[in-house]
Amino acid sequence: MNWNELRIFLNVARHGNLIAAGRALKMDPTTVSRRVSALERVLQQALFERTHEGFVLTNHGRSLFSHAQEMEAVASRIELASASRKTLSGQLRVSVSEGFGARFIAPRLAEFSSAHPQLDIDLVASSGFLNPSKREADLAILLTRPRRGLLKVRKLIDYGLGLYAPSQRDDWTLALGQRSLRECGIPFVGYVPDFIYAPELRYLDEIESGLEASVRSTSIVAQQELIAGGAGIGVLPHFMAGRDDRLTPIRPDISIRRAFWLAVHRDVAGQPRVQAFIEWLDGIVAQAPKASASDAEGIGSSLARSL
Repeated sequence: MNWNELRIFLNVARHGNLIAAGRALKMDPTTVSRRVSALERVLQQALFERTHEGFVLTNHGRSLFSHAQEMEAVASRIELASASRKTLSGQLRVSVSEGFGARFIAPRLAEFSSAHPQLDIDLVASSGFLNPSKREADLAILLTRPRRGLLKVRKLIDYGLGLYAPSQRDDWTLALGQRSLRECGIPFVGYVPDFIYAPELRYLDEIESGLEASVRSTSIVAQQELIAGGAGIGVLPHFMAGRDDRLTPIRPDISIRRAFWLAVHRDVAGQPRVQAFIEWLDGIVAQAPKASASDAEGIGSSLARSL
């Protein structure tokens, strides 16, 4: 049996529709449909039910899916062991929070993309995450450890956040001192409450009960620019703000800890392109200096490997 036919079958089974499978395979959906039908004729078995919701595996399809996954894992191990890293090809989609994606991964990604010029890389850095369990992404770097799904999960790194003010507003720093942030009269920059996409971003009450932002954005990158431009003070990750000369850290007594979690679907965890990216990611995290001398939770301080 042709392995390429099984690879097409696996993608349709995982994505549940021809368009998404065709996109992953870089094939026309009509061609994908024709190849699946041809495989069913060869096997003389219906592998999918065609429904309004998409392609659903039949009992025969589920049985073949299990065996095809085993074959894929073997093929991936062979490819990983024998193929040159420079020959990696296909598509790699990485979902990551906007701040970590834009400020930490993106400036370093040229190294990885140059090493693998035949690999198409989608860095989806936004508010919210694509779901590896639904095969929306090959891997995701999350603020919350996922508890469900066929995923391999580990902590990538701890990081810290602190309070920052625009460097040109020394008067704000002096006026604030140890006073209540709610009563100091200085505008506070933060998230739009209705659009907070992860509970880990609801940290204002950890700083001071009842604290609310008066200048708000759904984007942490926009918040950094707002603070640097003088719109107010606010909380930022040290890996974003620690080396921004437009910002100055204030109130060292205020410290927030969070973590990034790496999640990969079990079906793709062994694929060479995924393994190569994780290896590269671990390397840049481990090598990156801390954002500031006082940041005990800066990037690079606590790499944990278990995938």
